[in-house]
Formats: sequence, C-alpha cells, structure tokens
Amino acid sequence: MKKAIFYDLQGTLGGEATASIDSFAPYPFAKEALALAKNKGYLNIIITNQSKISKGILPLDVYLREHDRILNEFNSDELLIDEFLFCPHQSSDNCNCKKPKTGFIDQCAEKYSIDVSQSYVIGDMGKNEIVLAHNAGCKGILVLTGGGKDSLGKFRSTWADYEADMIAENVLEAIKSI
Repeated sequence: MKKAIFYDLQGTLGGEATASIDSFAPYPFAKEALALAKNKGYLNIIITNQSKISKGILPLDVYLREHDRILNEFNSDELLIDEFLFCPHQSSDNCNCKKPKTGFIDQCAEKYSIDVSQSYVIGDMGKNEIVLAHNAGCKGILVLTGGGKDSLGKFRSTWADYEADMIAENVLEAIKSI
C-alpha cells in the first residue's frame, strides 16, 4: 500500500486562501516541501475547491489554463505532483468531491492503492482540510499560512468538533514533522 499527502492549494502551497486562482504564486518553500514529501515516499495530491466556477465568477477555461500553469510550475524540474484535482461545485450542488467530503480521497485511494490511515491532509482551513482528514481517516495538519491563523481564531467555531493532529507554521515545516 502507498501513502499520500493531500494538499489544499491556495493558502497552503501558495497564494491567498480565497483569492482567484489566476493570482496564485507558490510560496518560496513549496517545491522543497513537495520534494521532501516525495523523498519520504509519499504521493503528492492537490485537492482544491473552486466554487467560483459554478458561481460564474471564474470561467472554466481560465481555471484550466491556471491549473496547467501551476502544475507545470511545480513539475518543471521533476515530477512533484502526482494528481491535481478540483471541485467546481457549490455546497448546494451536493457533490461528493467538495471538501470536506471525501470523494477525491476515495477515488485516489482506489486508483493508487493508498492506505489512508498512513496519509495526511494538509491545509489552511480547518473546516475543509481538518474535517476532510477526519472524514477520510487521514491525519490532518493545519498550516498557519493563508487562512490558517484565522481558522484557528475567529473561524474556529466552523470546525469546533474537530482537532488537528498537528499545527505547523507552513507546509515545509509540516512535511519536516512527518
């Protein structure tokens, strides 16, 4: 069985937590974190909610262009990202892929023979990533970049019934701690 790290994109690997994806820029330490995770034997899988698509705020073709740009940037020197999945839905669409629902983790677990109990979800939004980790049977790490500090503070009530397995300054510190 393989193990994986499921990453949030915006606010975790770079950019602002709720900004449009076309302004995404990786944090200076993001590629190092992904490479370190690979060296530790993890698959690197990005899962991002992109409800701006279904709300008509972000055209799908713009998202897909940015998706390709980001994937090419991360994989420019070596294959760091194994899978890059996005949910274009709103909560009202009742899909199974919008975090904190486990559709994408379930799909990847089957595709790659992943042992979710040996895997992690890393992100800056407790209500999405930490709840997703709990729902999927993974360990959850909250990073303090992006919306992480607010997630621990003024938005803690949105995931009050859950605890992160770890809190890290950023994604690189999270990977070093695994």
